[in-house]
Amino acid sequence: MLEVSIKDELTPSLKDEFLKRRESFKPYDQSGVWRYREFVLDIEEDSIVTLPEGRTNLYKKVVDGMEVYFKHEGENPTGSFKDRGMTVGVTVAKKLGFKITACASTGNTSASLSSYSAHAGLKSVVFIPKGKVAFGKLSQALSYGANVLEIASDFDYAMKLVEEASYEYKLYLLNSLNPLRLEGQKTIIINTLEELNFNVPDWIILPGGNLGNTSAFGKALKELYEFHFIDKIPRLAVIQAEGASPFYNAFKNDFKTFEPMKAETIATAIRIGNPVNYEKAVQSIKFTNGVVESVTDDEILEAKKDIDNLGIGCEPSSASTLAGLRKLRKNGIIKKSDTVILILTGNILKDPDTSISLHTGKIKNVPIENRFFEIITLKDLENTLKKITSEVS
Repeated sequence: MLEVSIKDELTPSLKDEFLKRRESFKPYDQSGVWRYREFVLDIEEDSIVTLPEGRTNLYKKVVDGMEVYFKHEGENPTGSFKDRGMTVGVTVAKKLGFKITACASTGNTSASLSSYSAHAGLKSVVFIPKGKVAFGKLSQALSYGANVLEIASDFDYAMKLVEEASYEYKLYLLNSLNPLRLEGQKTIIINTLEELNFNVPDWIILPGGNLGNTSAFGKALKELYEFHFIDKIPRLAVIQAEGASPFYNAFKNDFKTFEPMKAETIATAIRIGNPVNYEKAVQSIKFTNGVVESVTDDEILEAKKDIDNLGIGCEPSSASTLAGLRKLRKNGIIKKSDTVILILTGNILKDPDTSISLHTGKIKNVPIENRFFEIITLKDLENTLKKITSEVS
């Protein structure tokens, strides 16, 4: 007798249900997280705190002669992938009766936490490293009413302090060491694969900071494989900035040892020297036969310039994915014929200072060609416009 597993029976109906929910006007069905709630969390629908989030696009572009896909998580409500985890975390915080949420942040987590907490009627407290958070992100946390505490140290020390404070003052901690955050972030993978009709790519490339997404992606792929949504496992490639690359250094020695480091990079979202999700991330790399690579700040900014010029745009940490792809192709690890997804984690407006400096030529190591940003007189206007238009004639 032919045996059919419960998983085999569930898969087609769940796929159909996910698509059917897109036609619903209910906020939790409009969410690109709660639409996949069977993979996220079993909770009453009227308890869900959603904006809604997760309705992000997949862009097919040709870069360096290679066709690639950009999954733009910067299109979430507060401008980063953090919203996918925060909708779950804040939902549970409210359900459990907490009145105050908390996090340490390089910027994006604080923006998301403060927005979702305000939406749920909760107070929020965020610990940030002094002078190390881009203004676009800091302005969000302040605008959404967070109590912002600047710590005269780095993110890793801020993380230590918020853990201690959460325990002592009964704050609901919502950094990515909270497993509920990762349950929401899994849906980046589910949503991306659904957009590809569950045709599995060869590679998924993502930035590596606190390694929450690395952990979540591995878990998502394992569950999708076990439930027969996919028939093979794509390889993960985690890209770190050279100045904040403890995971890369551990990968080089086959994860035999791990050494935290003092992190410094222009990519503020991944400026983390002691990632809290290290052990889970190691499992994800091993399960997917993945790789870890590091890139310089100049390589990140060069990639950002090119992504911006595609009309997509991203914050610097997101551009590490394209910089990493270029390095992995150069080293022969990724082939031109491979299908590759690049995860863009943050919106271009998250770090406007860097974008302006980059595209006005103030960052000298990254040349900007055929670009005008200058004060001109009316007398010079005609000659300037002639020069611009001649480049496209």
